[in-house]
Amino acid sequence: MSRFADRVAVVTGAAQGIGAAAARSLAADGATVAVVDLTEDRARPVAEEIAAAGGSAVAIGCDVAVEDDVTAMTAHVVDRFGRLDILINNAGITRDNLLFKMPAAEWDAVITTNLTSMFLCCHAAQGPMVAAGYGRIVNLSSRSALGARGQVNYAAAKAGVQGLTATLAIELGPFGVTVNAVAPGYIDTAMTAATARRVGLEAAEHQRRAAEQIPLRRVGRPAEVAEVIAFLASDAASYVSGQTIYVNGGAR
Repeated sequence: MSRFADRVAVVTGAAQGIGAAAARSLAADGATVAVVDLTEDRARPVAEEIAAAGGSAVAIGCDVAVEDDVTAMTAHVVDRFGRLDILINNAGITRDNLLFKMPAAEWDAVITTNLTSMFLCCHAAQGPMVAAGYGRIVNLSSRSALGARGQVNYAAAKAGVQGLTATLAIELGPFGVTVNAVAPGYIDTAMTAATARRVGLEAAEHQRRAAEQIPLRRVGRPAEVAEVIAFLASDAASYVSGQTIYVNGGAR
């Protein structure tokens, strides 16, 4: 398959989990992928894995919460490959706590990394996309946007992602750029394993309990989210914009 032949994609937070799965999926379908994470060393194993499988990828270190870093990363991609077609905003962190225990620093860290970073990346990417008259932006939200005990910062950030997405779809649509969001439910990642530890459970037991509340009776896999991301990044979704798609096994 080559639905992304000649396309250049940036995937943030791509060293593990959903970001790594998205990078692999795009590369497997022909995209040249900039595997972006906090440091180049963190990003390199995924880029090397893609290259070993016959794909094209480059590892780039970038703190997506720092505007100068994002500007430099975007310029590097465009200078090296001549274009930027796809942006997958996946980078994120959790700093879970109940409201009365949460210091302002934990609020700020999550809002900055999970929401402000997306604004910075979209702001940088829209230039080459608008100039080309083509672009696909996919932002990672979460089911937590609907409310999640102990995640007031994360829930607020992920709800903000949906508002950002809807607004950018309106602003960038006239220039051939679609903007959508994917909101995963419980996915088997390092982040959900950390959540399990926070509540004193092993990851497997936490997943078992979560699965009891999910209609499909299991938690999701990063590759399953990556397939939805890839669809939204493809020309098959050319008339889909401003949407948030929940990938959560039917959970409500």
